[in-house]
Amino acid sequence: MNVLHDVVIVGGRAAGAATALLLARLGHDVVVVDRATFPSDTISTHQLARPGIVQLDRWGLLDTVLASGAPAIRQVTFSAAGASVTRTIKHKAGVDLLAAPRRSVLDTIVLDAAARAGARAVTGVTVDGVRFDGTGRACGVVGRGASGAPVSIAARYVVGADGLRSVIARSVTAEVIEDRGDQGAAQYAYYGGLPWHGIELVAADRALAGVFPTNGGEACIWVTTPTEDARAQRRAAPSRAAAFEALLRRAAPELADRLAGGRRTSPVAGMLRHPNILRRAHGPGWALVGDAGYHRDAVTGHGLSDAYRDAELLADALDRALRGGGDGELAEYQRRRDRALREVFDLTCALAAYPPVADFVELQKQLSHALDVEAEELVSLPLVRSSR
Repeated sequence: MNVLHDVVIVGGRAAGAATALLLARLGHDVVVVDRATFPSDTISTHQLARPGIVQLDRWGLLDTVLASGAPAIRQVTFSAAGASVTRTIKHKAGVDLLAAPRRSVLDTIVLDAAARAGARAVTGVTVDGVRFDGTGRACGVVGRGASGAPVSIAARYVVGADGLRSVIARSVTAEVIEDRGDQGAAQYAYYGGLPWHGIELVAADRALAGVFPTNGGEACIWVTTPTEDARAQRRAAPSRAAAFEALLRRAAPELADRLAGGRRTSPVAGMLRHPNILRRAHGPGWALVGDAGYHRDAVTGHGLSDAYRDAELLADALDRALRGGGDGELAEYQRRRDRALREVFDLTCALAAYPPVADFVELQKQLSHALDVEAEELVSLPLVRSSR
């Protein structure tokens, strides 16, 4: 007979690991399941906007992230229409830096913290679907271990934190409640052998390119464009790397010239089509968090911050539900999530349409303000401390 856990979370990366960390600190019996083993990488440009940095700091993990070799980023240079402005990261919401740790580093740090708080991590397991009781309520998950042996985990609540193509969302038939299109692409590669002086953003016609310094003295070099531009360049170029370099040179020729003095240390990765969708985030015995419930174009680089914010909102709701509040708390989680994401989601969709550069720059200014407001709101949340 299966042990009945409080919560089983499918997906142990940003949203899943953070939800597990907070629930475990609140004293709940949590199991996290992921088909990957850690440390391992995933598709992500992984820059943490101020709200994400605020969350890591509040949870006591920011020093560990910086100690991993992810540099503290203290300046941002924004270039458009031949002009560049460099600004120092101001001290706001308790932090005065940004960071872009590799996902192999960051996800492992948060998942390890969840384990220290009492969560159980089960890796190398592929979840095939959700178990339901006789009333149609989610009551666990079933899957397969690395050897193919069946795995079954029973829980009072099931959380899908398993990404855009979520098995959990599909199993519970979580409907898409808002679809804003999928016409944006993002591609990136890592470069070494050069000095990096902070985040760089270059806005150009139908493109945004940039630099995020990261672990190992490398930087994530990326370019976002409309999907049709990325696909046209792929067809015209002899390789994915050549297509990426051509797009980067078109968007940011000075950056492309500098990179010629370094070396590309990775293959080109990314996605040529980024859906902007919002799914129903709860139902009887289940909830979705992170990209499983809300996915947006990478042009605003806000995915990790979204994941951490929503993890905290969900952990709070599940804590209340497990203490007697019932499924109504999950409906409140969705209401809070939908309010919290609205402004940045709208700005993301506007930026992903790649309006004329002057309009794009104005939208970037609005985004910067929205992120500062969000960071201040996160600081005001009650701090979750371990009950162990």
